[in-house]
This record gives sequence, structure tokens and C-alpha cells, in this order.
Amino acid sequence: MQPSLSSGFLLVTGATGKVGRAFIQRLLEDARLGHFRVRALCHNRVLQPHARLECVRGSIQNREDVQTALHDVTHVLHLATSKETPDEVMDVAVKGMFWLLEGCRVSPTFRQFILVGGDAAIGHFHYAHPVPVVESQPHTAYPGCYALSKVLEEVMLQQYQIQYGLNGCCLRAPWIMEKDDFRFTLSFGDDVFGGPRWRDLVPENEARDHTRTGAVPVMLDPEGQPVKRNFIHVEDLVDAILLALDSPRARQQLMNVCMDEPLDYGALGEYLSHTRGLPLVPVRTPYRSTWLDNTKAKFLLGWRPKFDMVRMVESAWSYERAPDDPRVVWYPG
Repeated sequence: MQPSLSSGFLLVTGATGKVGRAFIQRLLEDARLGHFRVRALCHNRVLQPHARLECVRGSIQNREDVQTALHDVTHVLHLATSKETPDEVMDVAVKGMFWLLEGCRVSPTFRQFILVGGDAAIGHFHYAHPVPVVESQPHTAYPGCYALSKVLEEVMLQQYQIQYGLNGCCLRAPWIMEKDDFRFTLSFGDDVFGGPRWRDLVPENEARDHTRTGAVPVMLDPEGQPVKRNFIHVEDLVDAILLALDSPRARQQLMNVCMDEPLDYGALGEYLSHTRGLPLVPVRTPYRSTWLDNTKAKFLLGWRPKFDMVRMVESAWSYERAPDDPRVVWYPG
């Protein structure tokens, strides 16, 4: 945590998503951050009221809504995104971010813009990465509009930093886990969270059997080796955001934030087999191992992720949902 943070008024886009909710809750509960007020730009859903939280209705695609949301704001945490939705992705990722950056550029109160980006900008496990991926690696989006939008977000922020000296920071995160998310990434059933959709990679009758037994897929690359894939728990990501707030060392920096080591599906399968007796199912895929290097964030921010493979598993398998907390997947990943 920063030793002392200046008072501020923080606008959060995508505030009702998993990162937005976790971040706002942590900020409002931490007495050391009591000098921050929060404004949430909400589109479809809203947040519970709080004395230091203001919710404004609007669309990031609408310039007037964005201008209203930015009034008197000192910091922006940009989380709003769009998945594989070609009809709206450019309006959200490009137009929406442009309105935000333009508003910050001319604002008399603005101090810092924090973007949470994604490793889709470097293709995560779609391409072979023979060495650890550092922030200087060129963008290599995989096919689809979502990955393209992640590249465009990073480039737009970088250009505003170059053209106008904007104080920006991009925290590039891989797949973000919370609650029991990780457990459902390994399901052979229709309740699978994200991709791959394992039941489509095996015969239908086998998928039914694997669902019944709770079998664990072991993702293999084209050569038959277990894939290494990057993740981050939402708690670790929130830690990184809070450390970046008002940090001079975060100014105009792009930083990878992820687990210290990518998750090895072979080691994961062995752990679940040993601790829970679950059967393992090797599944060959076109995907490749990627090691996202988080050294820069650790060096500049003093950030350390708390979640490794074991803690990620134990946290997901031990999580029990309350009756008023049903599992709802607003988008696949």
C-alpha cells in the first residue's frame, strides 16, 4: 500500500463487474483510503449505496454521459470492456475510451488514468512464445474483435501519453479469477466458464461421463505437452491497482500483472488427482504455453501476487455461494 495517497475523486467504468466490485469494496472498507470518493459509471446494473460512492447512469459510448461522469474527477480506473460482440466492441473499446481520454486531457482536476488491459493483446496462449513475454514485445492479437480491442486500448493510452503527456498506467492482466470461477474453467459440462469449451473437444458420450465423474481436463499443446497458462486472482489485481494509484513510478508505464508462474495443466491435474481423487483426461489442443513476466510490476510497485496454483485451487474448491449469490456468467471469459 502507498504510504500516503492524496485525496481524490475516482471514476470507475465497468464498476459492476468482478474487478470493479472487488476494487470499490476494498477501497471503501480501507480506512487508509477514506480520503477517496468513488463515482461508478453504471449502464445496466447498479451498486449498493455508500456514503462515499456515487452511481451515475449512462453509456460509455455517449460523449455527454462520459463528460458528466468525469466532472470534478481526479482519477479514472477504466475497466469497461466488450467481449466477442462485433456490434458494440468498437463503440465501447475505442469510442468510449476516446471520450474518456479526451475528457481527461482537458480536465482541470484530472491526475491519473489507470487502464486494466488484457494479455489478449499479445495473443496469450494462441501463439508460441519461446521466451517470457515482457512489456516490450510487439502486439500480436489472436483472431477476433476482443483481442483487437485490447491492442487498440493500449495503443490509444500510449499515444495520449506521447501526444499530451497524459499520466497513464496500463496493468495488463491475464484471465481474472474470483470465488469458484477457477473450478468451473475445468468443467466438461455446459456450466464451463470461458474457454476452451472442453465438451466440444471430446466425443459427446465421453463428455457426459467426465461431467458425472468430475474429471479434470489436462490441456496439451500440439506436441502433447501440458500447456502453461497465465491467470490472476481478482484480489491480487486489486492490490496492484491500489499500489498504482498516485504512484510516481507507475507514470506512463505498461506492466504485466499475473501469478509468478503460469499454471501448468499437468501439475494442476496431478494436484487435483492427489488431493481430491479426480480422474484426469488429457486433451490435445492447438494452444501453446506462455509465460507472462511480472517482474516490472514487482520492481516498480513493490507488488507481490499472493495466489499460486495451490491457493487458486483451494480457494475455488472451498468457496460456498450464499443463497443470494447465484453463479451468473455475464460473459464467457
